[in-house]
Amino acid sequence: MMTPTLFLTVGLPCTGKTTAARRLEIERNALRLTKDEWVKALYGPENPAAAQDVIEGRLIAIGLRALELGTNVVIDYGLWSRDERSALRQAAADLGAAVELRYFEVTPAEQRKRVDQRQAEAPHTTWPMSDEELAEWAAGFDIPTPGELDGTEPIDEPPAGFATWREWRTHRWPPSIS
Repeated sequence: MMTPTLFLTVGLPCTGKTTAARRLEIERNALRLTKDEWVKALYGPENPAAAQDVIEGRLIAIGLRALELGTNVVIDYGLWSRDERSALRQAAADLGAAVELRYFEVTPAEQRKRVDQRQAEAPHTTWPMSDEELAEWAAGFDIPTPGELDGTEPIDEPPAGFATWREWRTHRWPPSIS
């Protein structure tokens, strides 16, 4: 039996993550978990902030179970913080799975062009994004290091106040809306 792989798509909106995730789904026979598709299916035109973390957490739980069963998995929703990526790298390692980070970036001008194009061509798949939001998100994004991307860098310790990455994951991705 081959070792399953957890693919993590890392990047800001409209950088090519979902396009690549769809390719990985087919090329690597992987379960693709794309958060925006779930949010759209559940909430339509709404994008409630309170639901984001719970949906991400549910998709992670499904993905980890699939890895346990020997299935490749693609987590497709940005993973903007190093802590998120470290927590998922550790979860995969705990299950004996491999991890591949795929980082996507484009210039701000190209990103704006892609946002506008997606809004014009497939508004049912996205939400409007202002220049201010795009700039704010970019400012808060932790760009992966080369060692994080190629897997040579050790996984960080959990943040202060958390004994394990599992504990941090439960805090970051709660099981329900409070």
